[in-house]
Parts: sequence; C-alpha cells; structure tokens
Amino acid sequence: MNLLTQLRSLFEPALTALASDKAKVPDYLGAIKPSSNADHGDYQANMAMAMANRAAGQKPPDVAKAIIAALPANDTLEPPTVAGPGFINLRLKSEFLAKAVQGIATNPKLGVEHAKKPRTFVIDLSGPNVAKPLHVGHLRSTIIGDALVRILRFLGHTVVGDNHLGDWGTQFGILLHGYKNFRDDAAFAADPVRELARLYIHIRNLAKVADGEDEEGATDNPVMQACREETSRLHAGDAENVTLWQMFMPACLEMLRPIYERLDVRIDSTLGESFYNPMLPGIVKDMLAKQIAFESKGAVVIPNAKGIVPQTEEEQGKEDPPAIIRKRDGAFTYTTTDLATVKHRAETWKPDAMLYVVGAPQALHFKTIFAQARRWGYDSVEFQHVQFGSMLGADRKMFATRKGGVIELMSLLDDAVCLSLQKYEANTAERHAVGHKVWEASTEEKNEIAEVVGVGAVKYADLSQNRTTDYIFDIDKMTNTIGNTAAYMQYAYARCRSIFREGEIDEARFRTNPPSVVISHAAERALALQLLRFPEAVEAAAADYVPHIITAYLWDLAKATSVFYDTKECHVLKAATPELKDSRLLLVDLVGRVIKQALDLLGIKTVERM
Repeated sequence: MNLLTQLRSLFEPALTALASDKAKVPDYLGAIKPSSNADHGDYQANMAMAMANRAAGQKPPDVAKAIIAALPANDTLEPPTVAGPGFINLRLKSEFLAKAVQGIATNPKLGVEHAKKPRTFVIDLSGPNVAKPLHVGHLRSTIIGDALVRILRFLGHTVVGDNHLGDWGTQFGILLHGYKNFRDDAAFAADPVRELARLYIHIRNLAKVADGEDEEGATDNPVMQACREETSRLHAGDAENVTLWQMFMPACLEMLRPIYERLDVRIDSTLGESFYNPMLPGIVKDMLAKQIAFESKGAVVIPNAKGIVPQTEEEQGKEDPPAIIRKRDGAFTYTTTDLATVKHRAETWKPDAMLYVVGAPQALHFKTIFAQARRWGYDSVEFQHVQFGSMLGADRKMFATRKGGVIELMSLLDDAVCLSLQKYEANTAERHAVGHKVWEASTEEKNEIAEVVGVGAVKYADLSQNRTTDYIFDIDKMTNTIGNTAAYMQYAYARCRSIFREGEIDEARFRTNPPSVVISHAAERALALQLLRFPEAVEAAAADYVPHIITAYLWDLAKATSVFYDTKECHVLKAATPELKDSRLLLVDLVGRVIKQALDLLGIKTVERM
C-alpha cells in the first residue's frame, strides 16, 4: 500500500471534475507530496495555484476549498485545511494509520505491491576489463547496478543483470606482451591469477602509463605499441595468441569471482566483447545496406544523435562528431560492439528497457549509440544511460591511486573491515567501562560483524549519494556508528532484535496474527507513518533509478525510531498495559523488518547482534 498513491486516487475524481483542462490532472496529482514540515500535516496538495491560473477569476484559496469540498467521504483523512496561497494540508487519521500498520505486518513485502504493468529490464552493470583486478573505479557501476536489479525485481519486474566484460582489447595485448617477455613460469604455475596481475602492472610501469590513464591514449609509447601489435595479432586469429588468450581467461575470470562474492553481487549474464566479435562485420554490412551508416575517408561511420554526419568545418565546429564503426584498417570499435550488444539483448530477452550503469564521461557515446539503435529499428525500447559521478579523495581529485598504483577494490574493502573491527572493539570497551551490559562476542563473531559492517559501510556511503554527483571517499566517516551510515542502520536493526531477545519473545506471532496497534503518543504516530512510507521510497527509487531515495528513507525511519525509544511514555517491554506492550513490540518488529529489507535492496547485510 503506497500512501501517496492512495491519496492521489482519493483526489483524482475531484480534480477531474474541477479542472478546466482535464489533460493537466496527472500534473495536479503529482503536486501531492509528503509535507516538508510535520507541523503542517503528513502530506500537502499544492495544485490549487496552477488550477487557478487556468481558470480566470478564481483565487487559489477558493480553488483549494472547492477541491476539499469535492473530495469523497473517506476514513483516511482528517478534515483537510487550507494554508497560505492555496496549500492544502493533509493529515491521516490515527485510526487509519493503526489499521494500515497492522495490515502490513502479515505482508512479506511490507506493503510494497507488485508493479501493475511489469516490465523486462536488461541492466548493463560493472563491465570491468578482465585482464586486471577490479579497482575502485569499478565500484559505482557494480553496486548501483546491483541495487537497481534488486529494487526493480522486488517490484515484480523481470530483470537481467548483464556484465559486459572487456575481454578482447588492448589489456590482453599487455598480458600477451608481458607473458612472452617477462613471465615467471613457476609463479604462473603456482598462482596464474597473481602472476597475470603482476605482469599487467609491470608492463604499465614499463610503459610509464599513469594510474587512471587509458592505454589506448599512449600512441607514441613503444611498449604500448608492442602491446597493440599483440592485440592486432589476437584479433586476426593468430594461433599462438588465441591459445594464450584462452589460457588466460579462466584466471582472469577468477580475479572477479571473490570480489563479486564479497560484495554479494549476483550477475545473471556474463558475456565479453569476444562473444560479439564474430557479429561485427554483419552489423556494419546491415547498417550500410539500410543507409544508416556511411563510408567516410575509408572508414564507416554512423551519424551523431541528431542524425547528422558533419561535413563542413562549420558543421564540425557546431555538431557532435559521428562515431566510427569500422576503421580504415578494417578494425571495429567499441561502438560496433555496443550496437551488437543491443541487437543480442533485444533478440534474447526482448526487454522493455535497457539501462546502462556507466560513468558520466560516456554520455556522448551512449547518446550516439541509443540514437543509432532507434534508427536501426529498436525504437520501442527505453534506453537509459544511468550515469554517475566520481569518487573523490580528500583533495577533491579522483580517488583512484595510492603509492604503488591503483587501489584494488579488495584492498579497499579490507581497509574498511579492519577499521570497522577497531571501532567495534573500541566501542565495546567504552561501554564496558561505564558499566553497560555488553554481549561478549567470540573472535569469529567479531570478524563476521566487522566484515558485514565494513563492506556495508563502503556500499552505503556510495549508494546514499545522489548517483549523478561526485562524492568524497572518507573511510573513517563511512564506518561511523552515528549518522546516516550503514553501521548506524545495522545497529538499529540489531537493537530491534535485542528487544525480543531481552523479553524472551517469539516474533512469529506478530507476523502471523498481529495485535491491534494503539497510537497513544505522537512518537508512535510518527513511527507508524514512517513505516507506511516504505513503498513510496521503493517506488520512487525505481522510477528514476536512484537508490539514494531508499537511504534517505532509512535515515528518516531511524530518526523516528530513536525518538520513539527516547520517549519516556513509550516504554516497550515495560509498557503500562499488555495491549500497549504488544502494540509497541509490533512497531519494533516492523522497524527491524523494514530496515533489513531496505538494506537488502541495497545489497547490504545485517547481523543479529552488535
């Protein structure tokens, strides 16, 4: 049950009857939103001014009063009030909230309903070059993409998470050149993953390619030229290089497995550039035949997003460039491969939407790809570049390097887990020192908590940002147990579970035969309202592909829960009556369940004790 959807349904007939332009009713319904100030109500309807502007001679407050008068009788709202220049303040009845909260207790999805029109999504996520270990630059695409897979699937959509691997480019030329000239046979036999990683770093260091610099850009570098020649031989089918590539691939894929497992990222489909390589000549031939690709100076190009291939110097100065799909030497490009990928995904999964979770610098590339895909006949598919900003260091520069090279993602997670363990032990010692009752965890249990909290800290810190913005990576702040962090949410969940352990209460009956909810205090009402807003958060996150909506919701829920706990009149286990105790236990159980579910949608785990 989505409260916002329910309110909009309540207003729809009234607005349809009163609006001078019926086509504007959806816009007017969109003006019903949660109130920014709880003193003014739970929700606010702000369409009266817009409606008055379209109806000459009417004042917004009068339009607002007419809307209120036209609302059907209902058990949902207290009598609405008009404030200022026509704002309609809405307050839900406490009786309605109490019944609604009791209702979601038996719902495994906690009030979240399946989409009325389920769609099929293909989500392009992660997409690493497999010849090298995953580093911090892969984090955002991987965890944002995984969160969107989880959120959309939770809403009942069919979702395919497709990891488009870079397994056919210059990075393999680096490995081929390194293996042929600098390999340690004993090291390769003992641990091919580690030896290939060493060779990759060694060749980049020999070539003096800076951290974060694309190897393709090092055009005058003799080492990189040798690597490109190895790549060309691979693409031409050279028997030795193809055999080595086939030998490298299992080790390269093995580099990915442990990091995906640690991040709890589950990939549905994994296909590399090599899979699409045989299709590329046909792609170019088909586009030339359909006259949506053109020969230019020996190459084959496709138009820019506007359908233009700039010809004159003036056009070239004003327009985005076209994209090359076959070079003069006959080689194909990333653009050709991406178009082959569109074709394969459309024919294999028949999606309604393809989402590409890729950094903002690739915006022009995807704008061109999507426009060409529509010209090619895939005009019924929603294409979205789900772009994201950069992770920055304290100096506000790209957070990608440390002395000795690019930070591997595994190393980053190790640092977060180590710091989480230190903070856990320090907090435990502090609580002991002031006489608090503290659970004595074993070494194994401490390590488990540190792993869950540390990995969760990195993921939550990233996902709590609006994905389109840059953010500063601060590992100390990430692992904080105070504020809008994973550790705080995980602790809030563990605290809910501890109340049931302390009272020796089985939570099962609250989920199968929930008691009536008694709202006797403002803190109980605020908490009940916040619990019921969970579906709003999930649907809003899915609508614009923005997981941070869920973290913002969790922060609001955590604050409402803290106020509830701190209110003397809202004792749980020591409530004045059995009815109040059961009611408050139900609220606590729902808080824990919602936190756990929301964190799961973000790919973050919880622990029962902290």
